[in-house]
Amino acid sequence: SCAEPGSRWPASRIRRVAARAVLVLAGLLTVLCLSLIGACAISDRTISESRGSGVAEVLDTSMTRTVVRFSTPDGGVYIPPNGALYPMGLQKGQHVAIEYDTRNPDLVRVAGRGMVLSLLPVLTVLAVVWLVLGPAWWLLRRSARR
Repeated sequence: SCAEPGSRWPASRIRRVAARAVLVLAGLLTVLCLSLIGACAISDRTISESRGSGVAEVLDTSMTRTVVRFSTPDGGVYIPPNGALYPMGLQKGQHVAIEYDTRNPDLVRVAGRGMVLSLLPVLTVLAVVWLVLGPAWWLLRRSARR
């Protein structure tokens, strides 16, 4: 067993390492979530700097993206490979007002929506991460000191 006297990895050391691993995991998930909010803000700013608008048809919806098709004034037809930003509530076949970056029409969002919509889900994930991993870290750290 790992906890036997003279063992290379005593239980207290294993708990300390586990506590650090839990804290690192929580930190990485926090950075990832905050990066997502930052990416949304950058995308919104990019679209606002060179905004085009139009109407898009929703071609498909899934858990990972909402595929839309729209035309630009120059006659181009676009189906952004990453879908539309902030697609909550959209359904296949629906026509929706969109805003896009005229320099890069693959960057498109539903009109009137912005990064504020990303705050609730991302902050909810962060709350769950810390509500689960925070006490786990505390318990591991506490038991490692004994």
